[in-house]
Amino acid sequence: MKGSDAVALRMQAAVQAGDLPGIVIAAGGREEAGFTQAFGSRRLGGSEPMTPDAVVWIASMTKAVTAVAAMRLVEAKRLSLDAPAADVLPELREIQVLDGFDAAGQPMLRAPKVAMTLRHLLTHTSGFSYEMWSKQTIAARKALGLPPMPSGKKAALMLPLLFDPGESWNYGIGIDWAGRMVETVTGQSLGAHFAETIFGPLGMARTAFRLTDAMRARLAPIHARGPDGALTPIEMIVEQDPEFESGGGGLYSTAQDYLVFARMILNGGRYAGGRMLKPETVAMMAQDQIPSLAVKKMVSAMPAATNDADFFPGQPCGWGLSFLVNRKPSPQGRSAGGLAWAGLANTYYWIDHGRGTTGIFLSQVLPFFDAKAVGLFREFEAGLNGV
Repeated sequence: MKGSDAVALRMQAAVQAGDLPGIVIAAGGREEAGFTQAFGSRRLGGSEPMTPDAVVWIASMTKAVTAVAAMRLVEAKRLSLDAPAADVLPELREIQVLDGFDAAGQPMLRAPKVAMTLRHLLTHTSGFSYEMWSKQTIAARKALGLPPMPSGKKAALMLPLLFDPGESWNYGIGIDWAGRMVETVTGQSLGAHFAETIFGPLGMARTAFRLTDAMRARLAPIHARGPDGALTPIEMIVEQDPEFESGGGGLYSTAQDYLVFARMILNGGRYAGGRMLKPETVAMMAQDQIPSLAVKKMVSAMPAATNDADFFPGQPCGWGLSFLVNRKPSPQGRSAGGLAWAGLANTYYWIDHGRGTTGIFLSQVLPFFDAKAVGLFREFEAGLNGV
């Protein structure tokens, strides 16, 4: 693809300079399968090179997969975007809105004024949050004695809302609840349902919640960047025997597999072996669902997990049914209405229906929104777009 040689030289220079231990990039078009390239090493100081089939934790890149599963069920009229989600998951009726804390530090809770829907969950307008971007949520979870999300326990999902559904946008655990809705109506675990209806048809053989031995053999470990900028490998694996599989962030995958998935979205639900979604469904998923609201800068409440994150500083963005939507053309040449998101260990993708391209950038570094990783992702896209 245009610009790939220059991009490759930049990525190679970055790993040689020690900016990141290893990187995998992939890009393709509607009809063009594209390329996958790897640079550097899986582990800092290790002898195993990063390879195009390296397995990484894609974290919140899982969300788009969960949304596809949910929207297939909407097409089949087994789920509704706008019916109360509690009709499927009665435990959602127990969720309350956090109205602050009393003098003793206990949460003050009330019933929500609006029934939460699948649309709220997919667009991050449900009122749910993540601890890493909400000090209020951290305090509420501890006061209520709830386990943290990485525990994989269902009770971790019972966080209070920060506002009434539909009132605002706030990045949170809503798509984990959407995944629970998929499990409930299908009677399958999320992993089994994904394998049967998405990964199998698309040939995504190296994507799963649970690491197989073959996946572990190609797993790139996560590295933590310290305050001095130095990188250290850490032993961090998503809970492999959870009470629920995280539709918001539990998948492991490869750049090659995720490129096939992203090209399916780029092609309006079509893939080499058939059709995953109707074109009008993909168009709805790509539409800005929050025109009267805007995506907010995500301000860190846990510096070890994430930096502050702002994908397009000074530029209001919208949200589709699981995607960030840039309302204006981006500095990297992405068309207005482009789709994108990311994963906590600095994995990123874009899907540009205007240009007919999609790109995947994978690293394995914490905290999220690492300046070096984000910079390279932006250079990758700009280079392919000739910007």
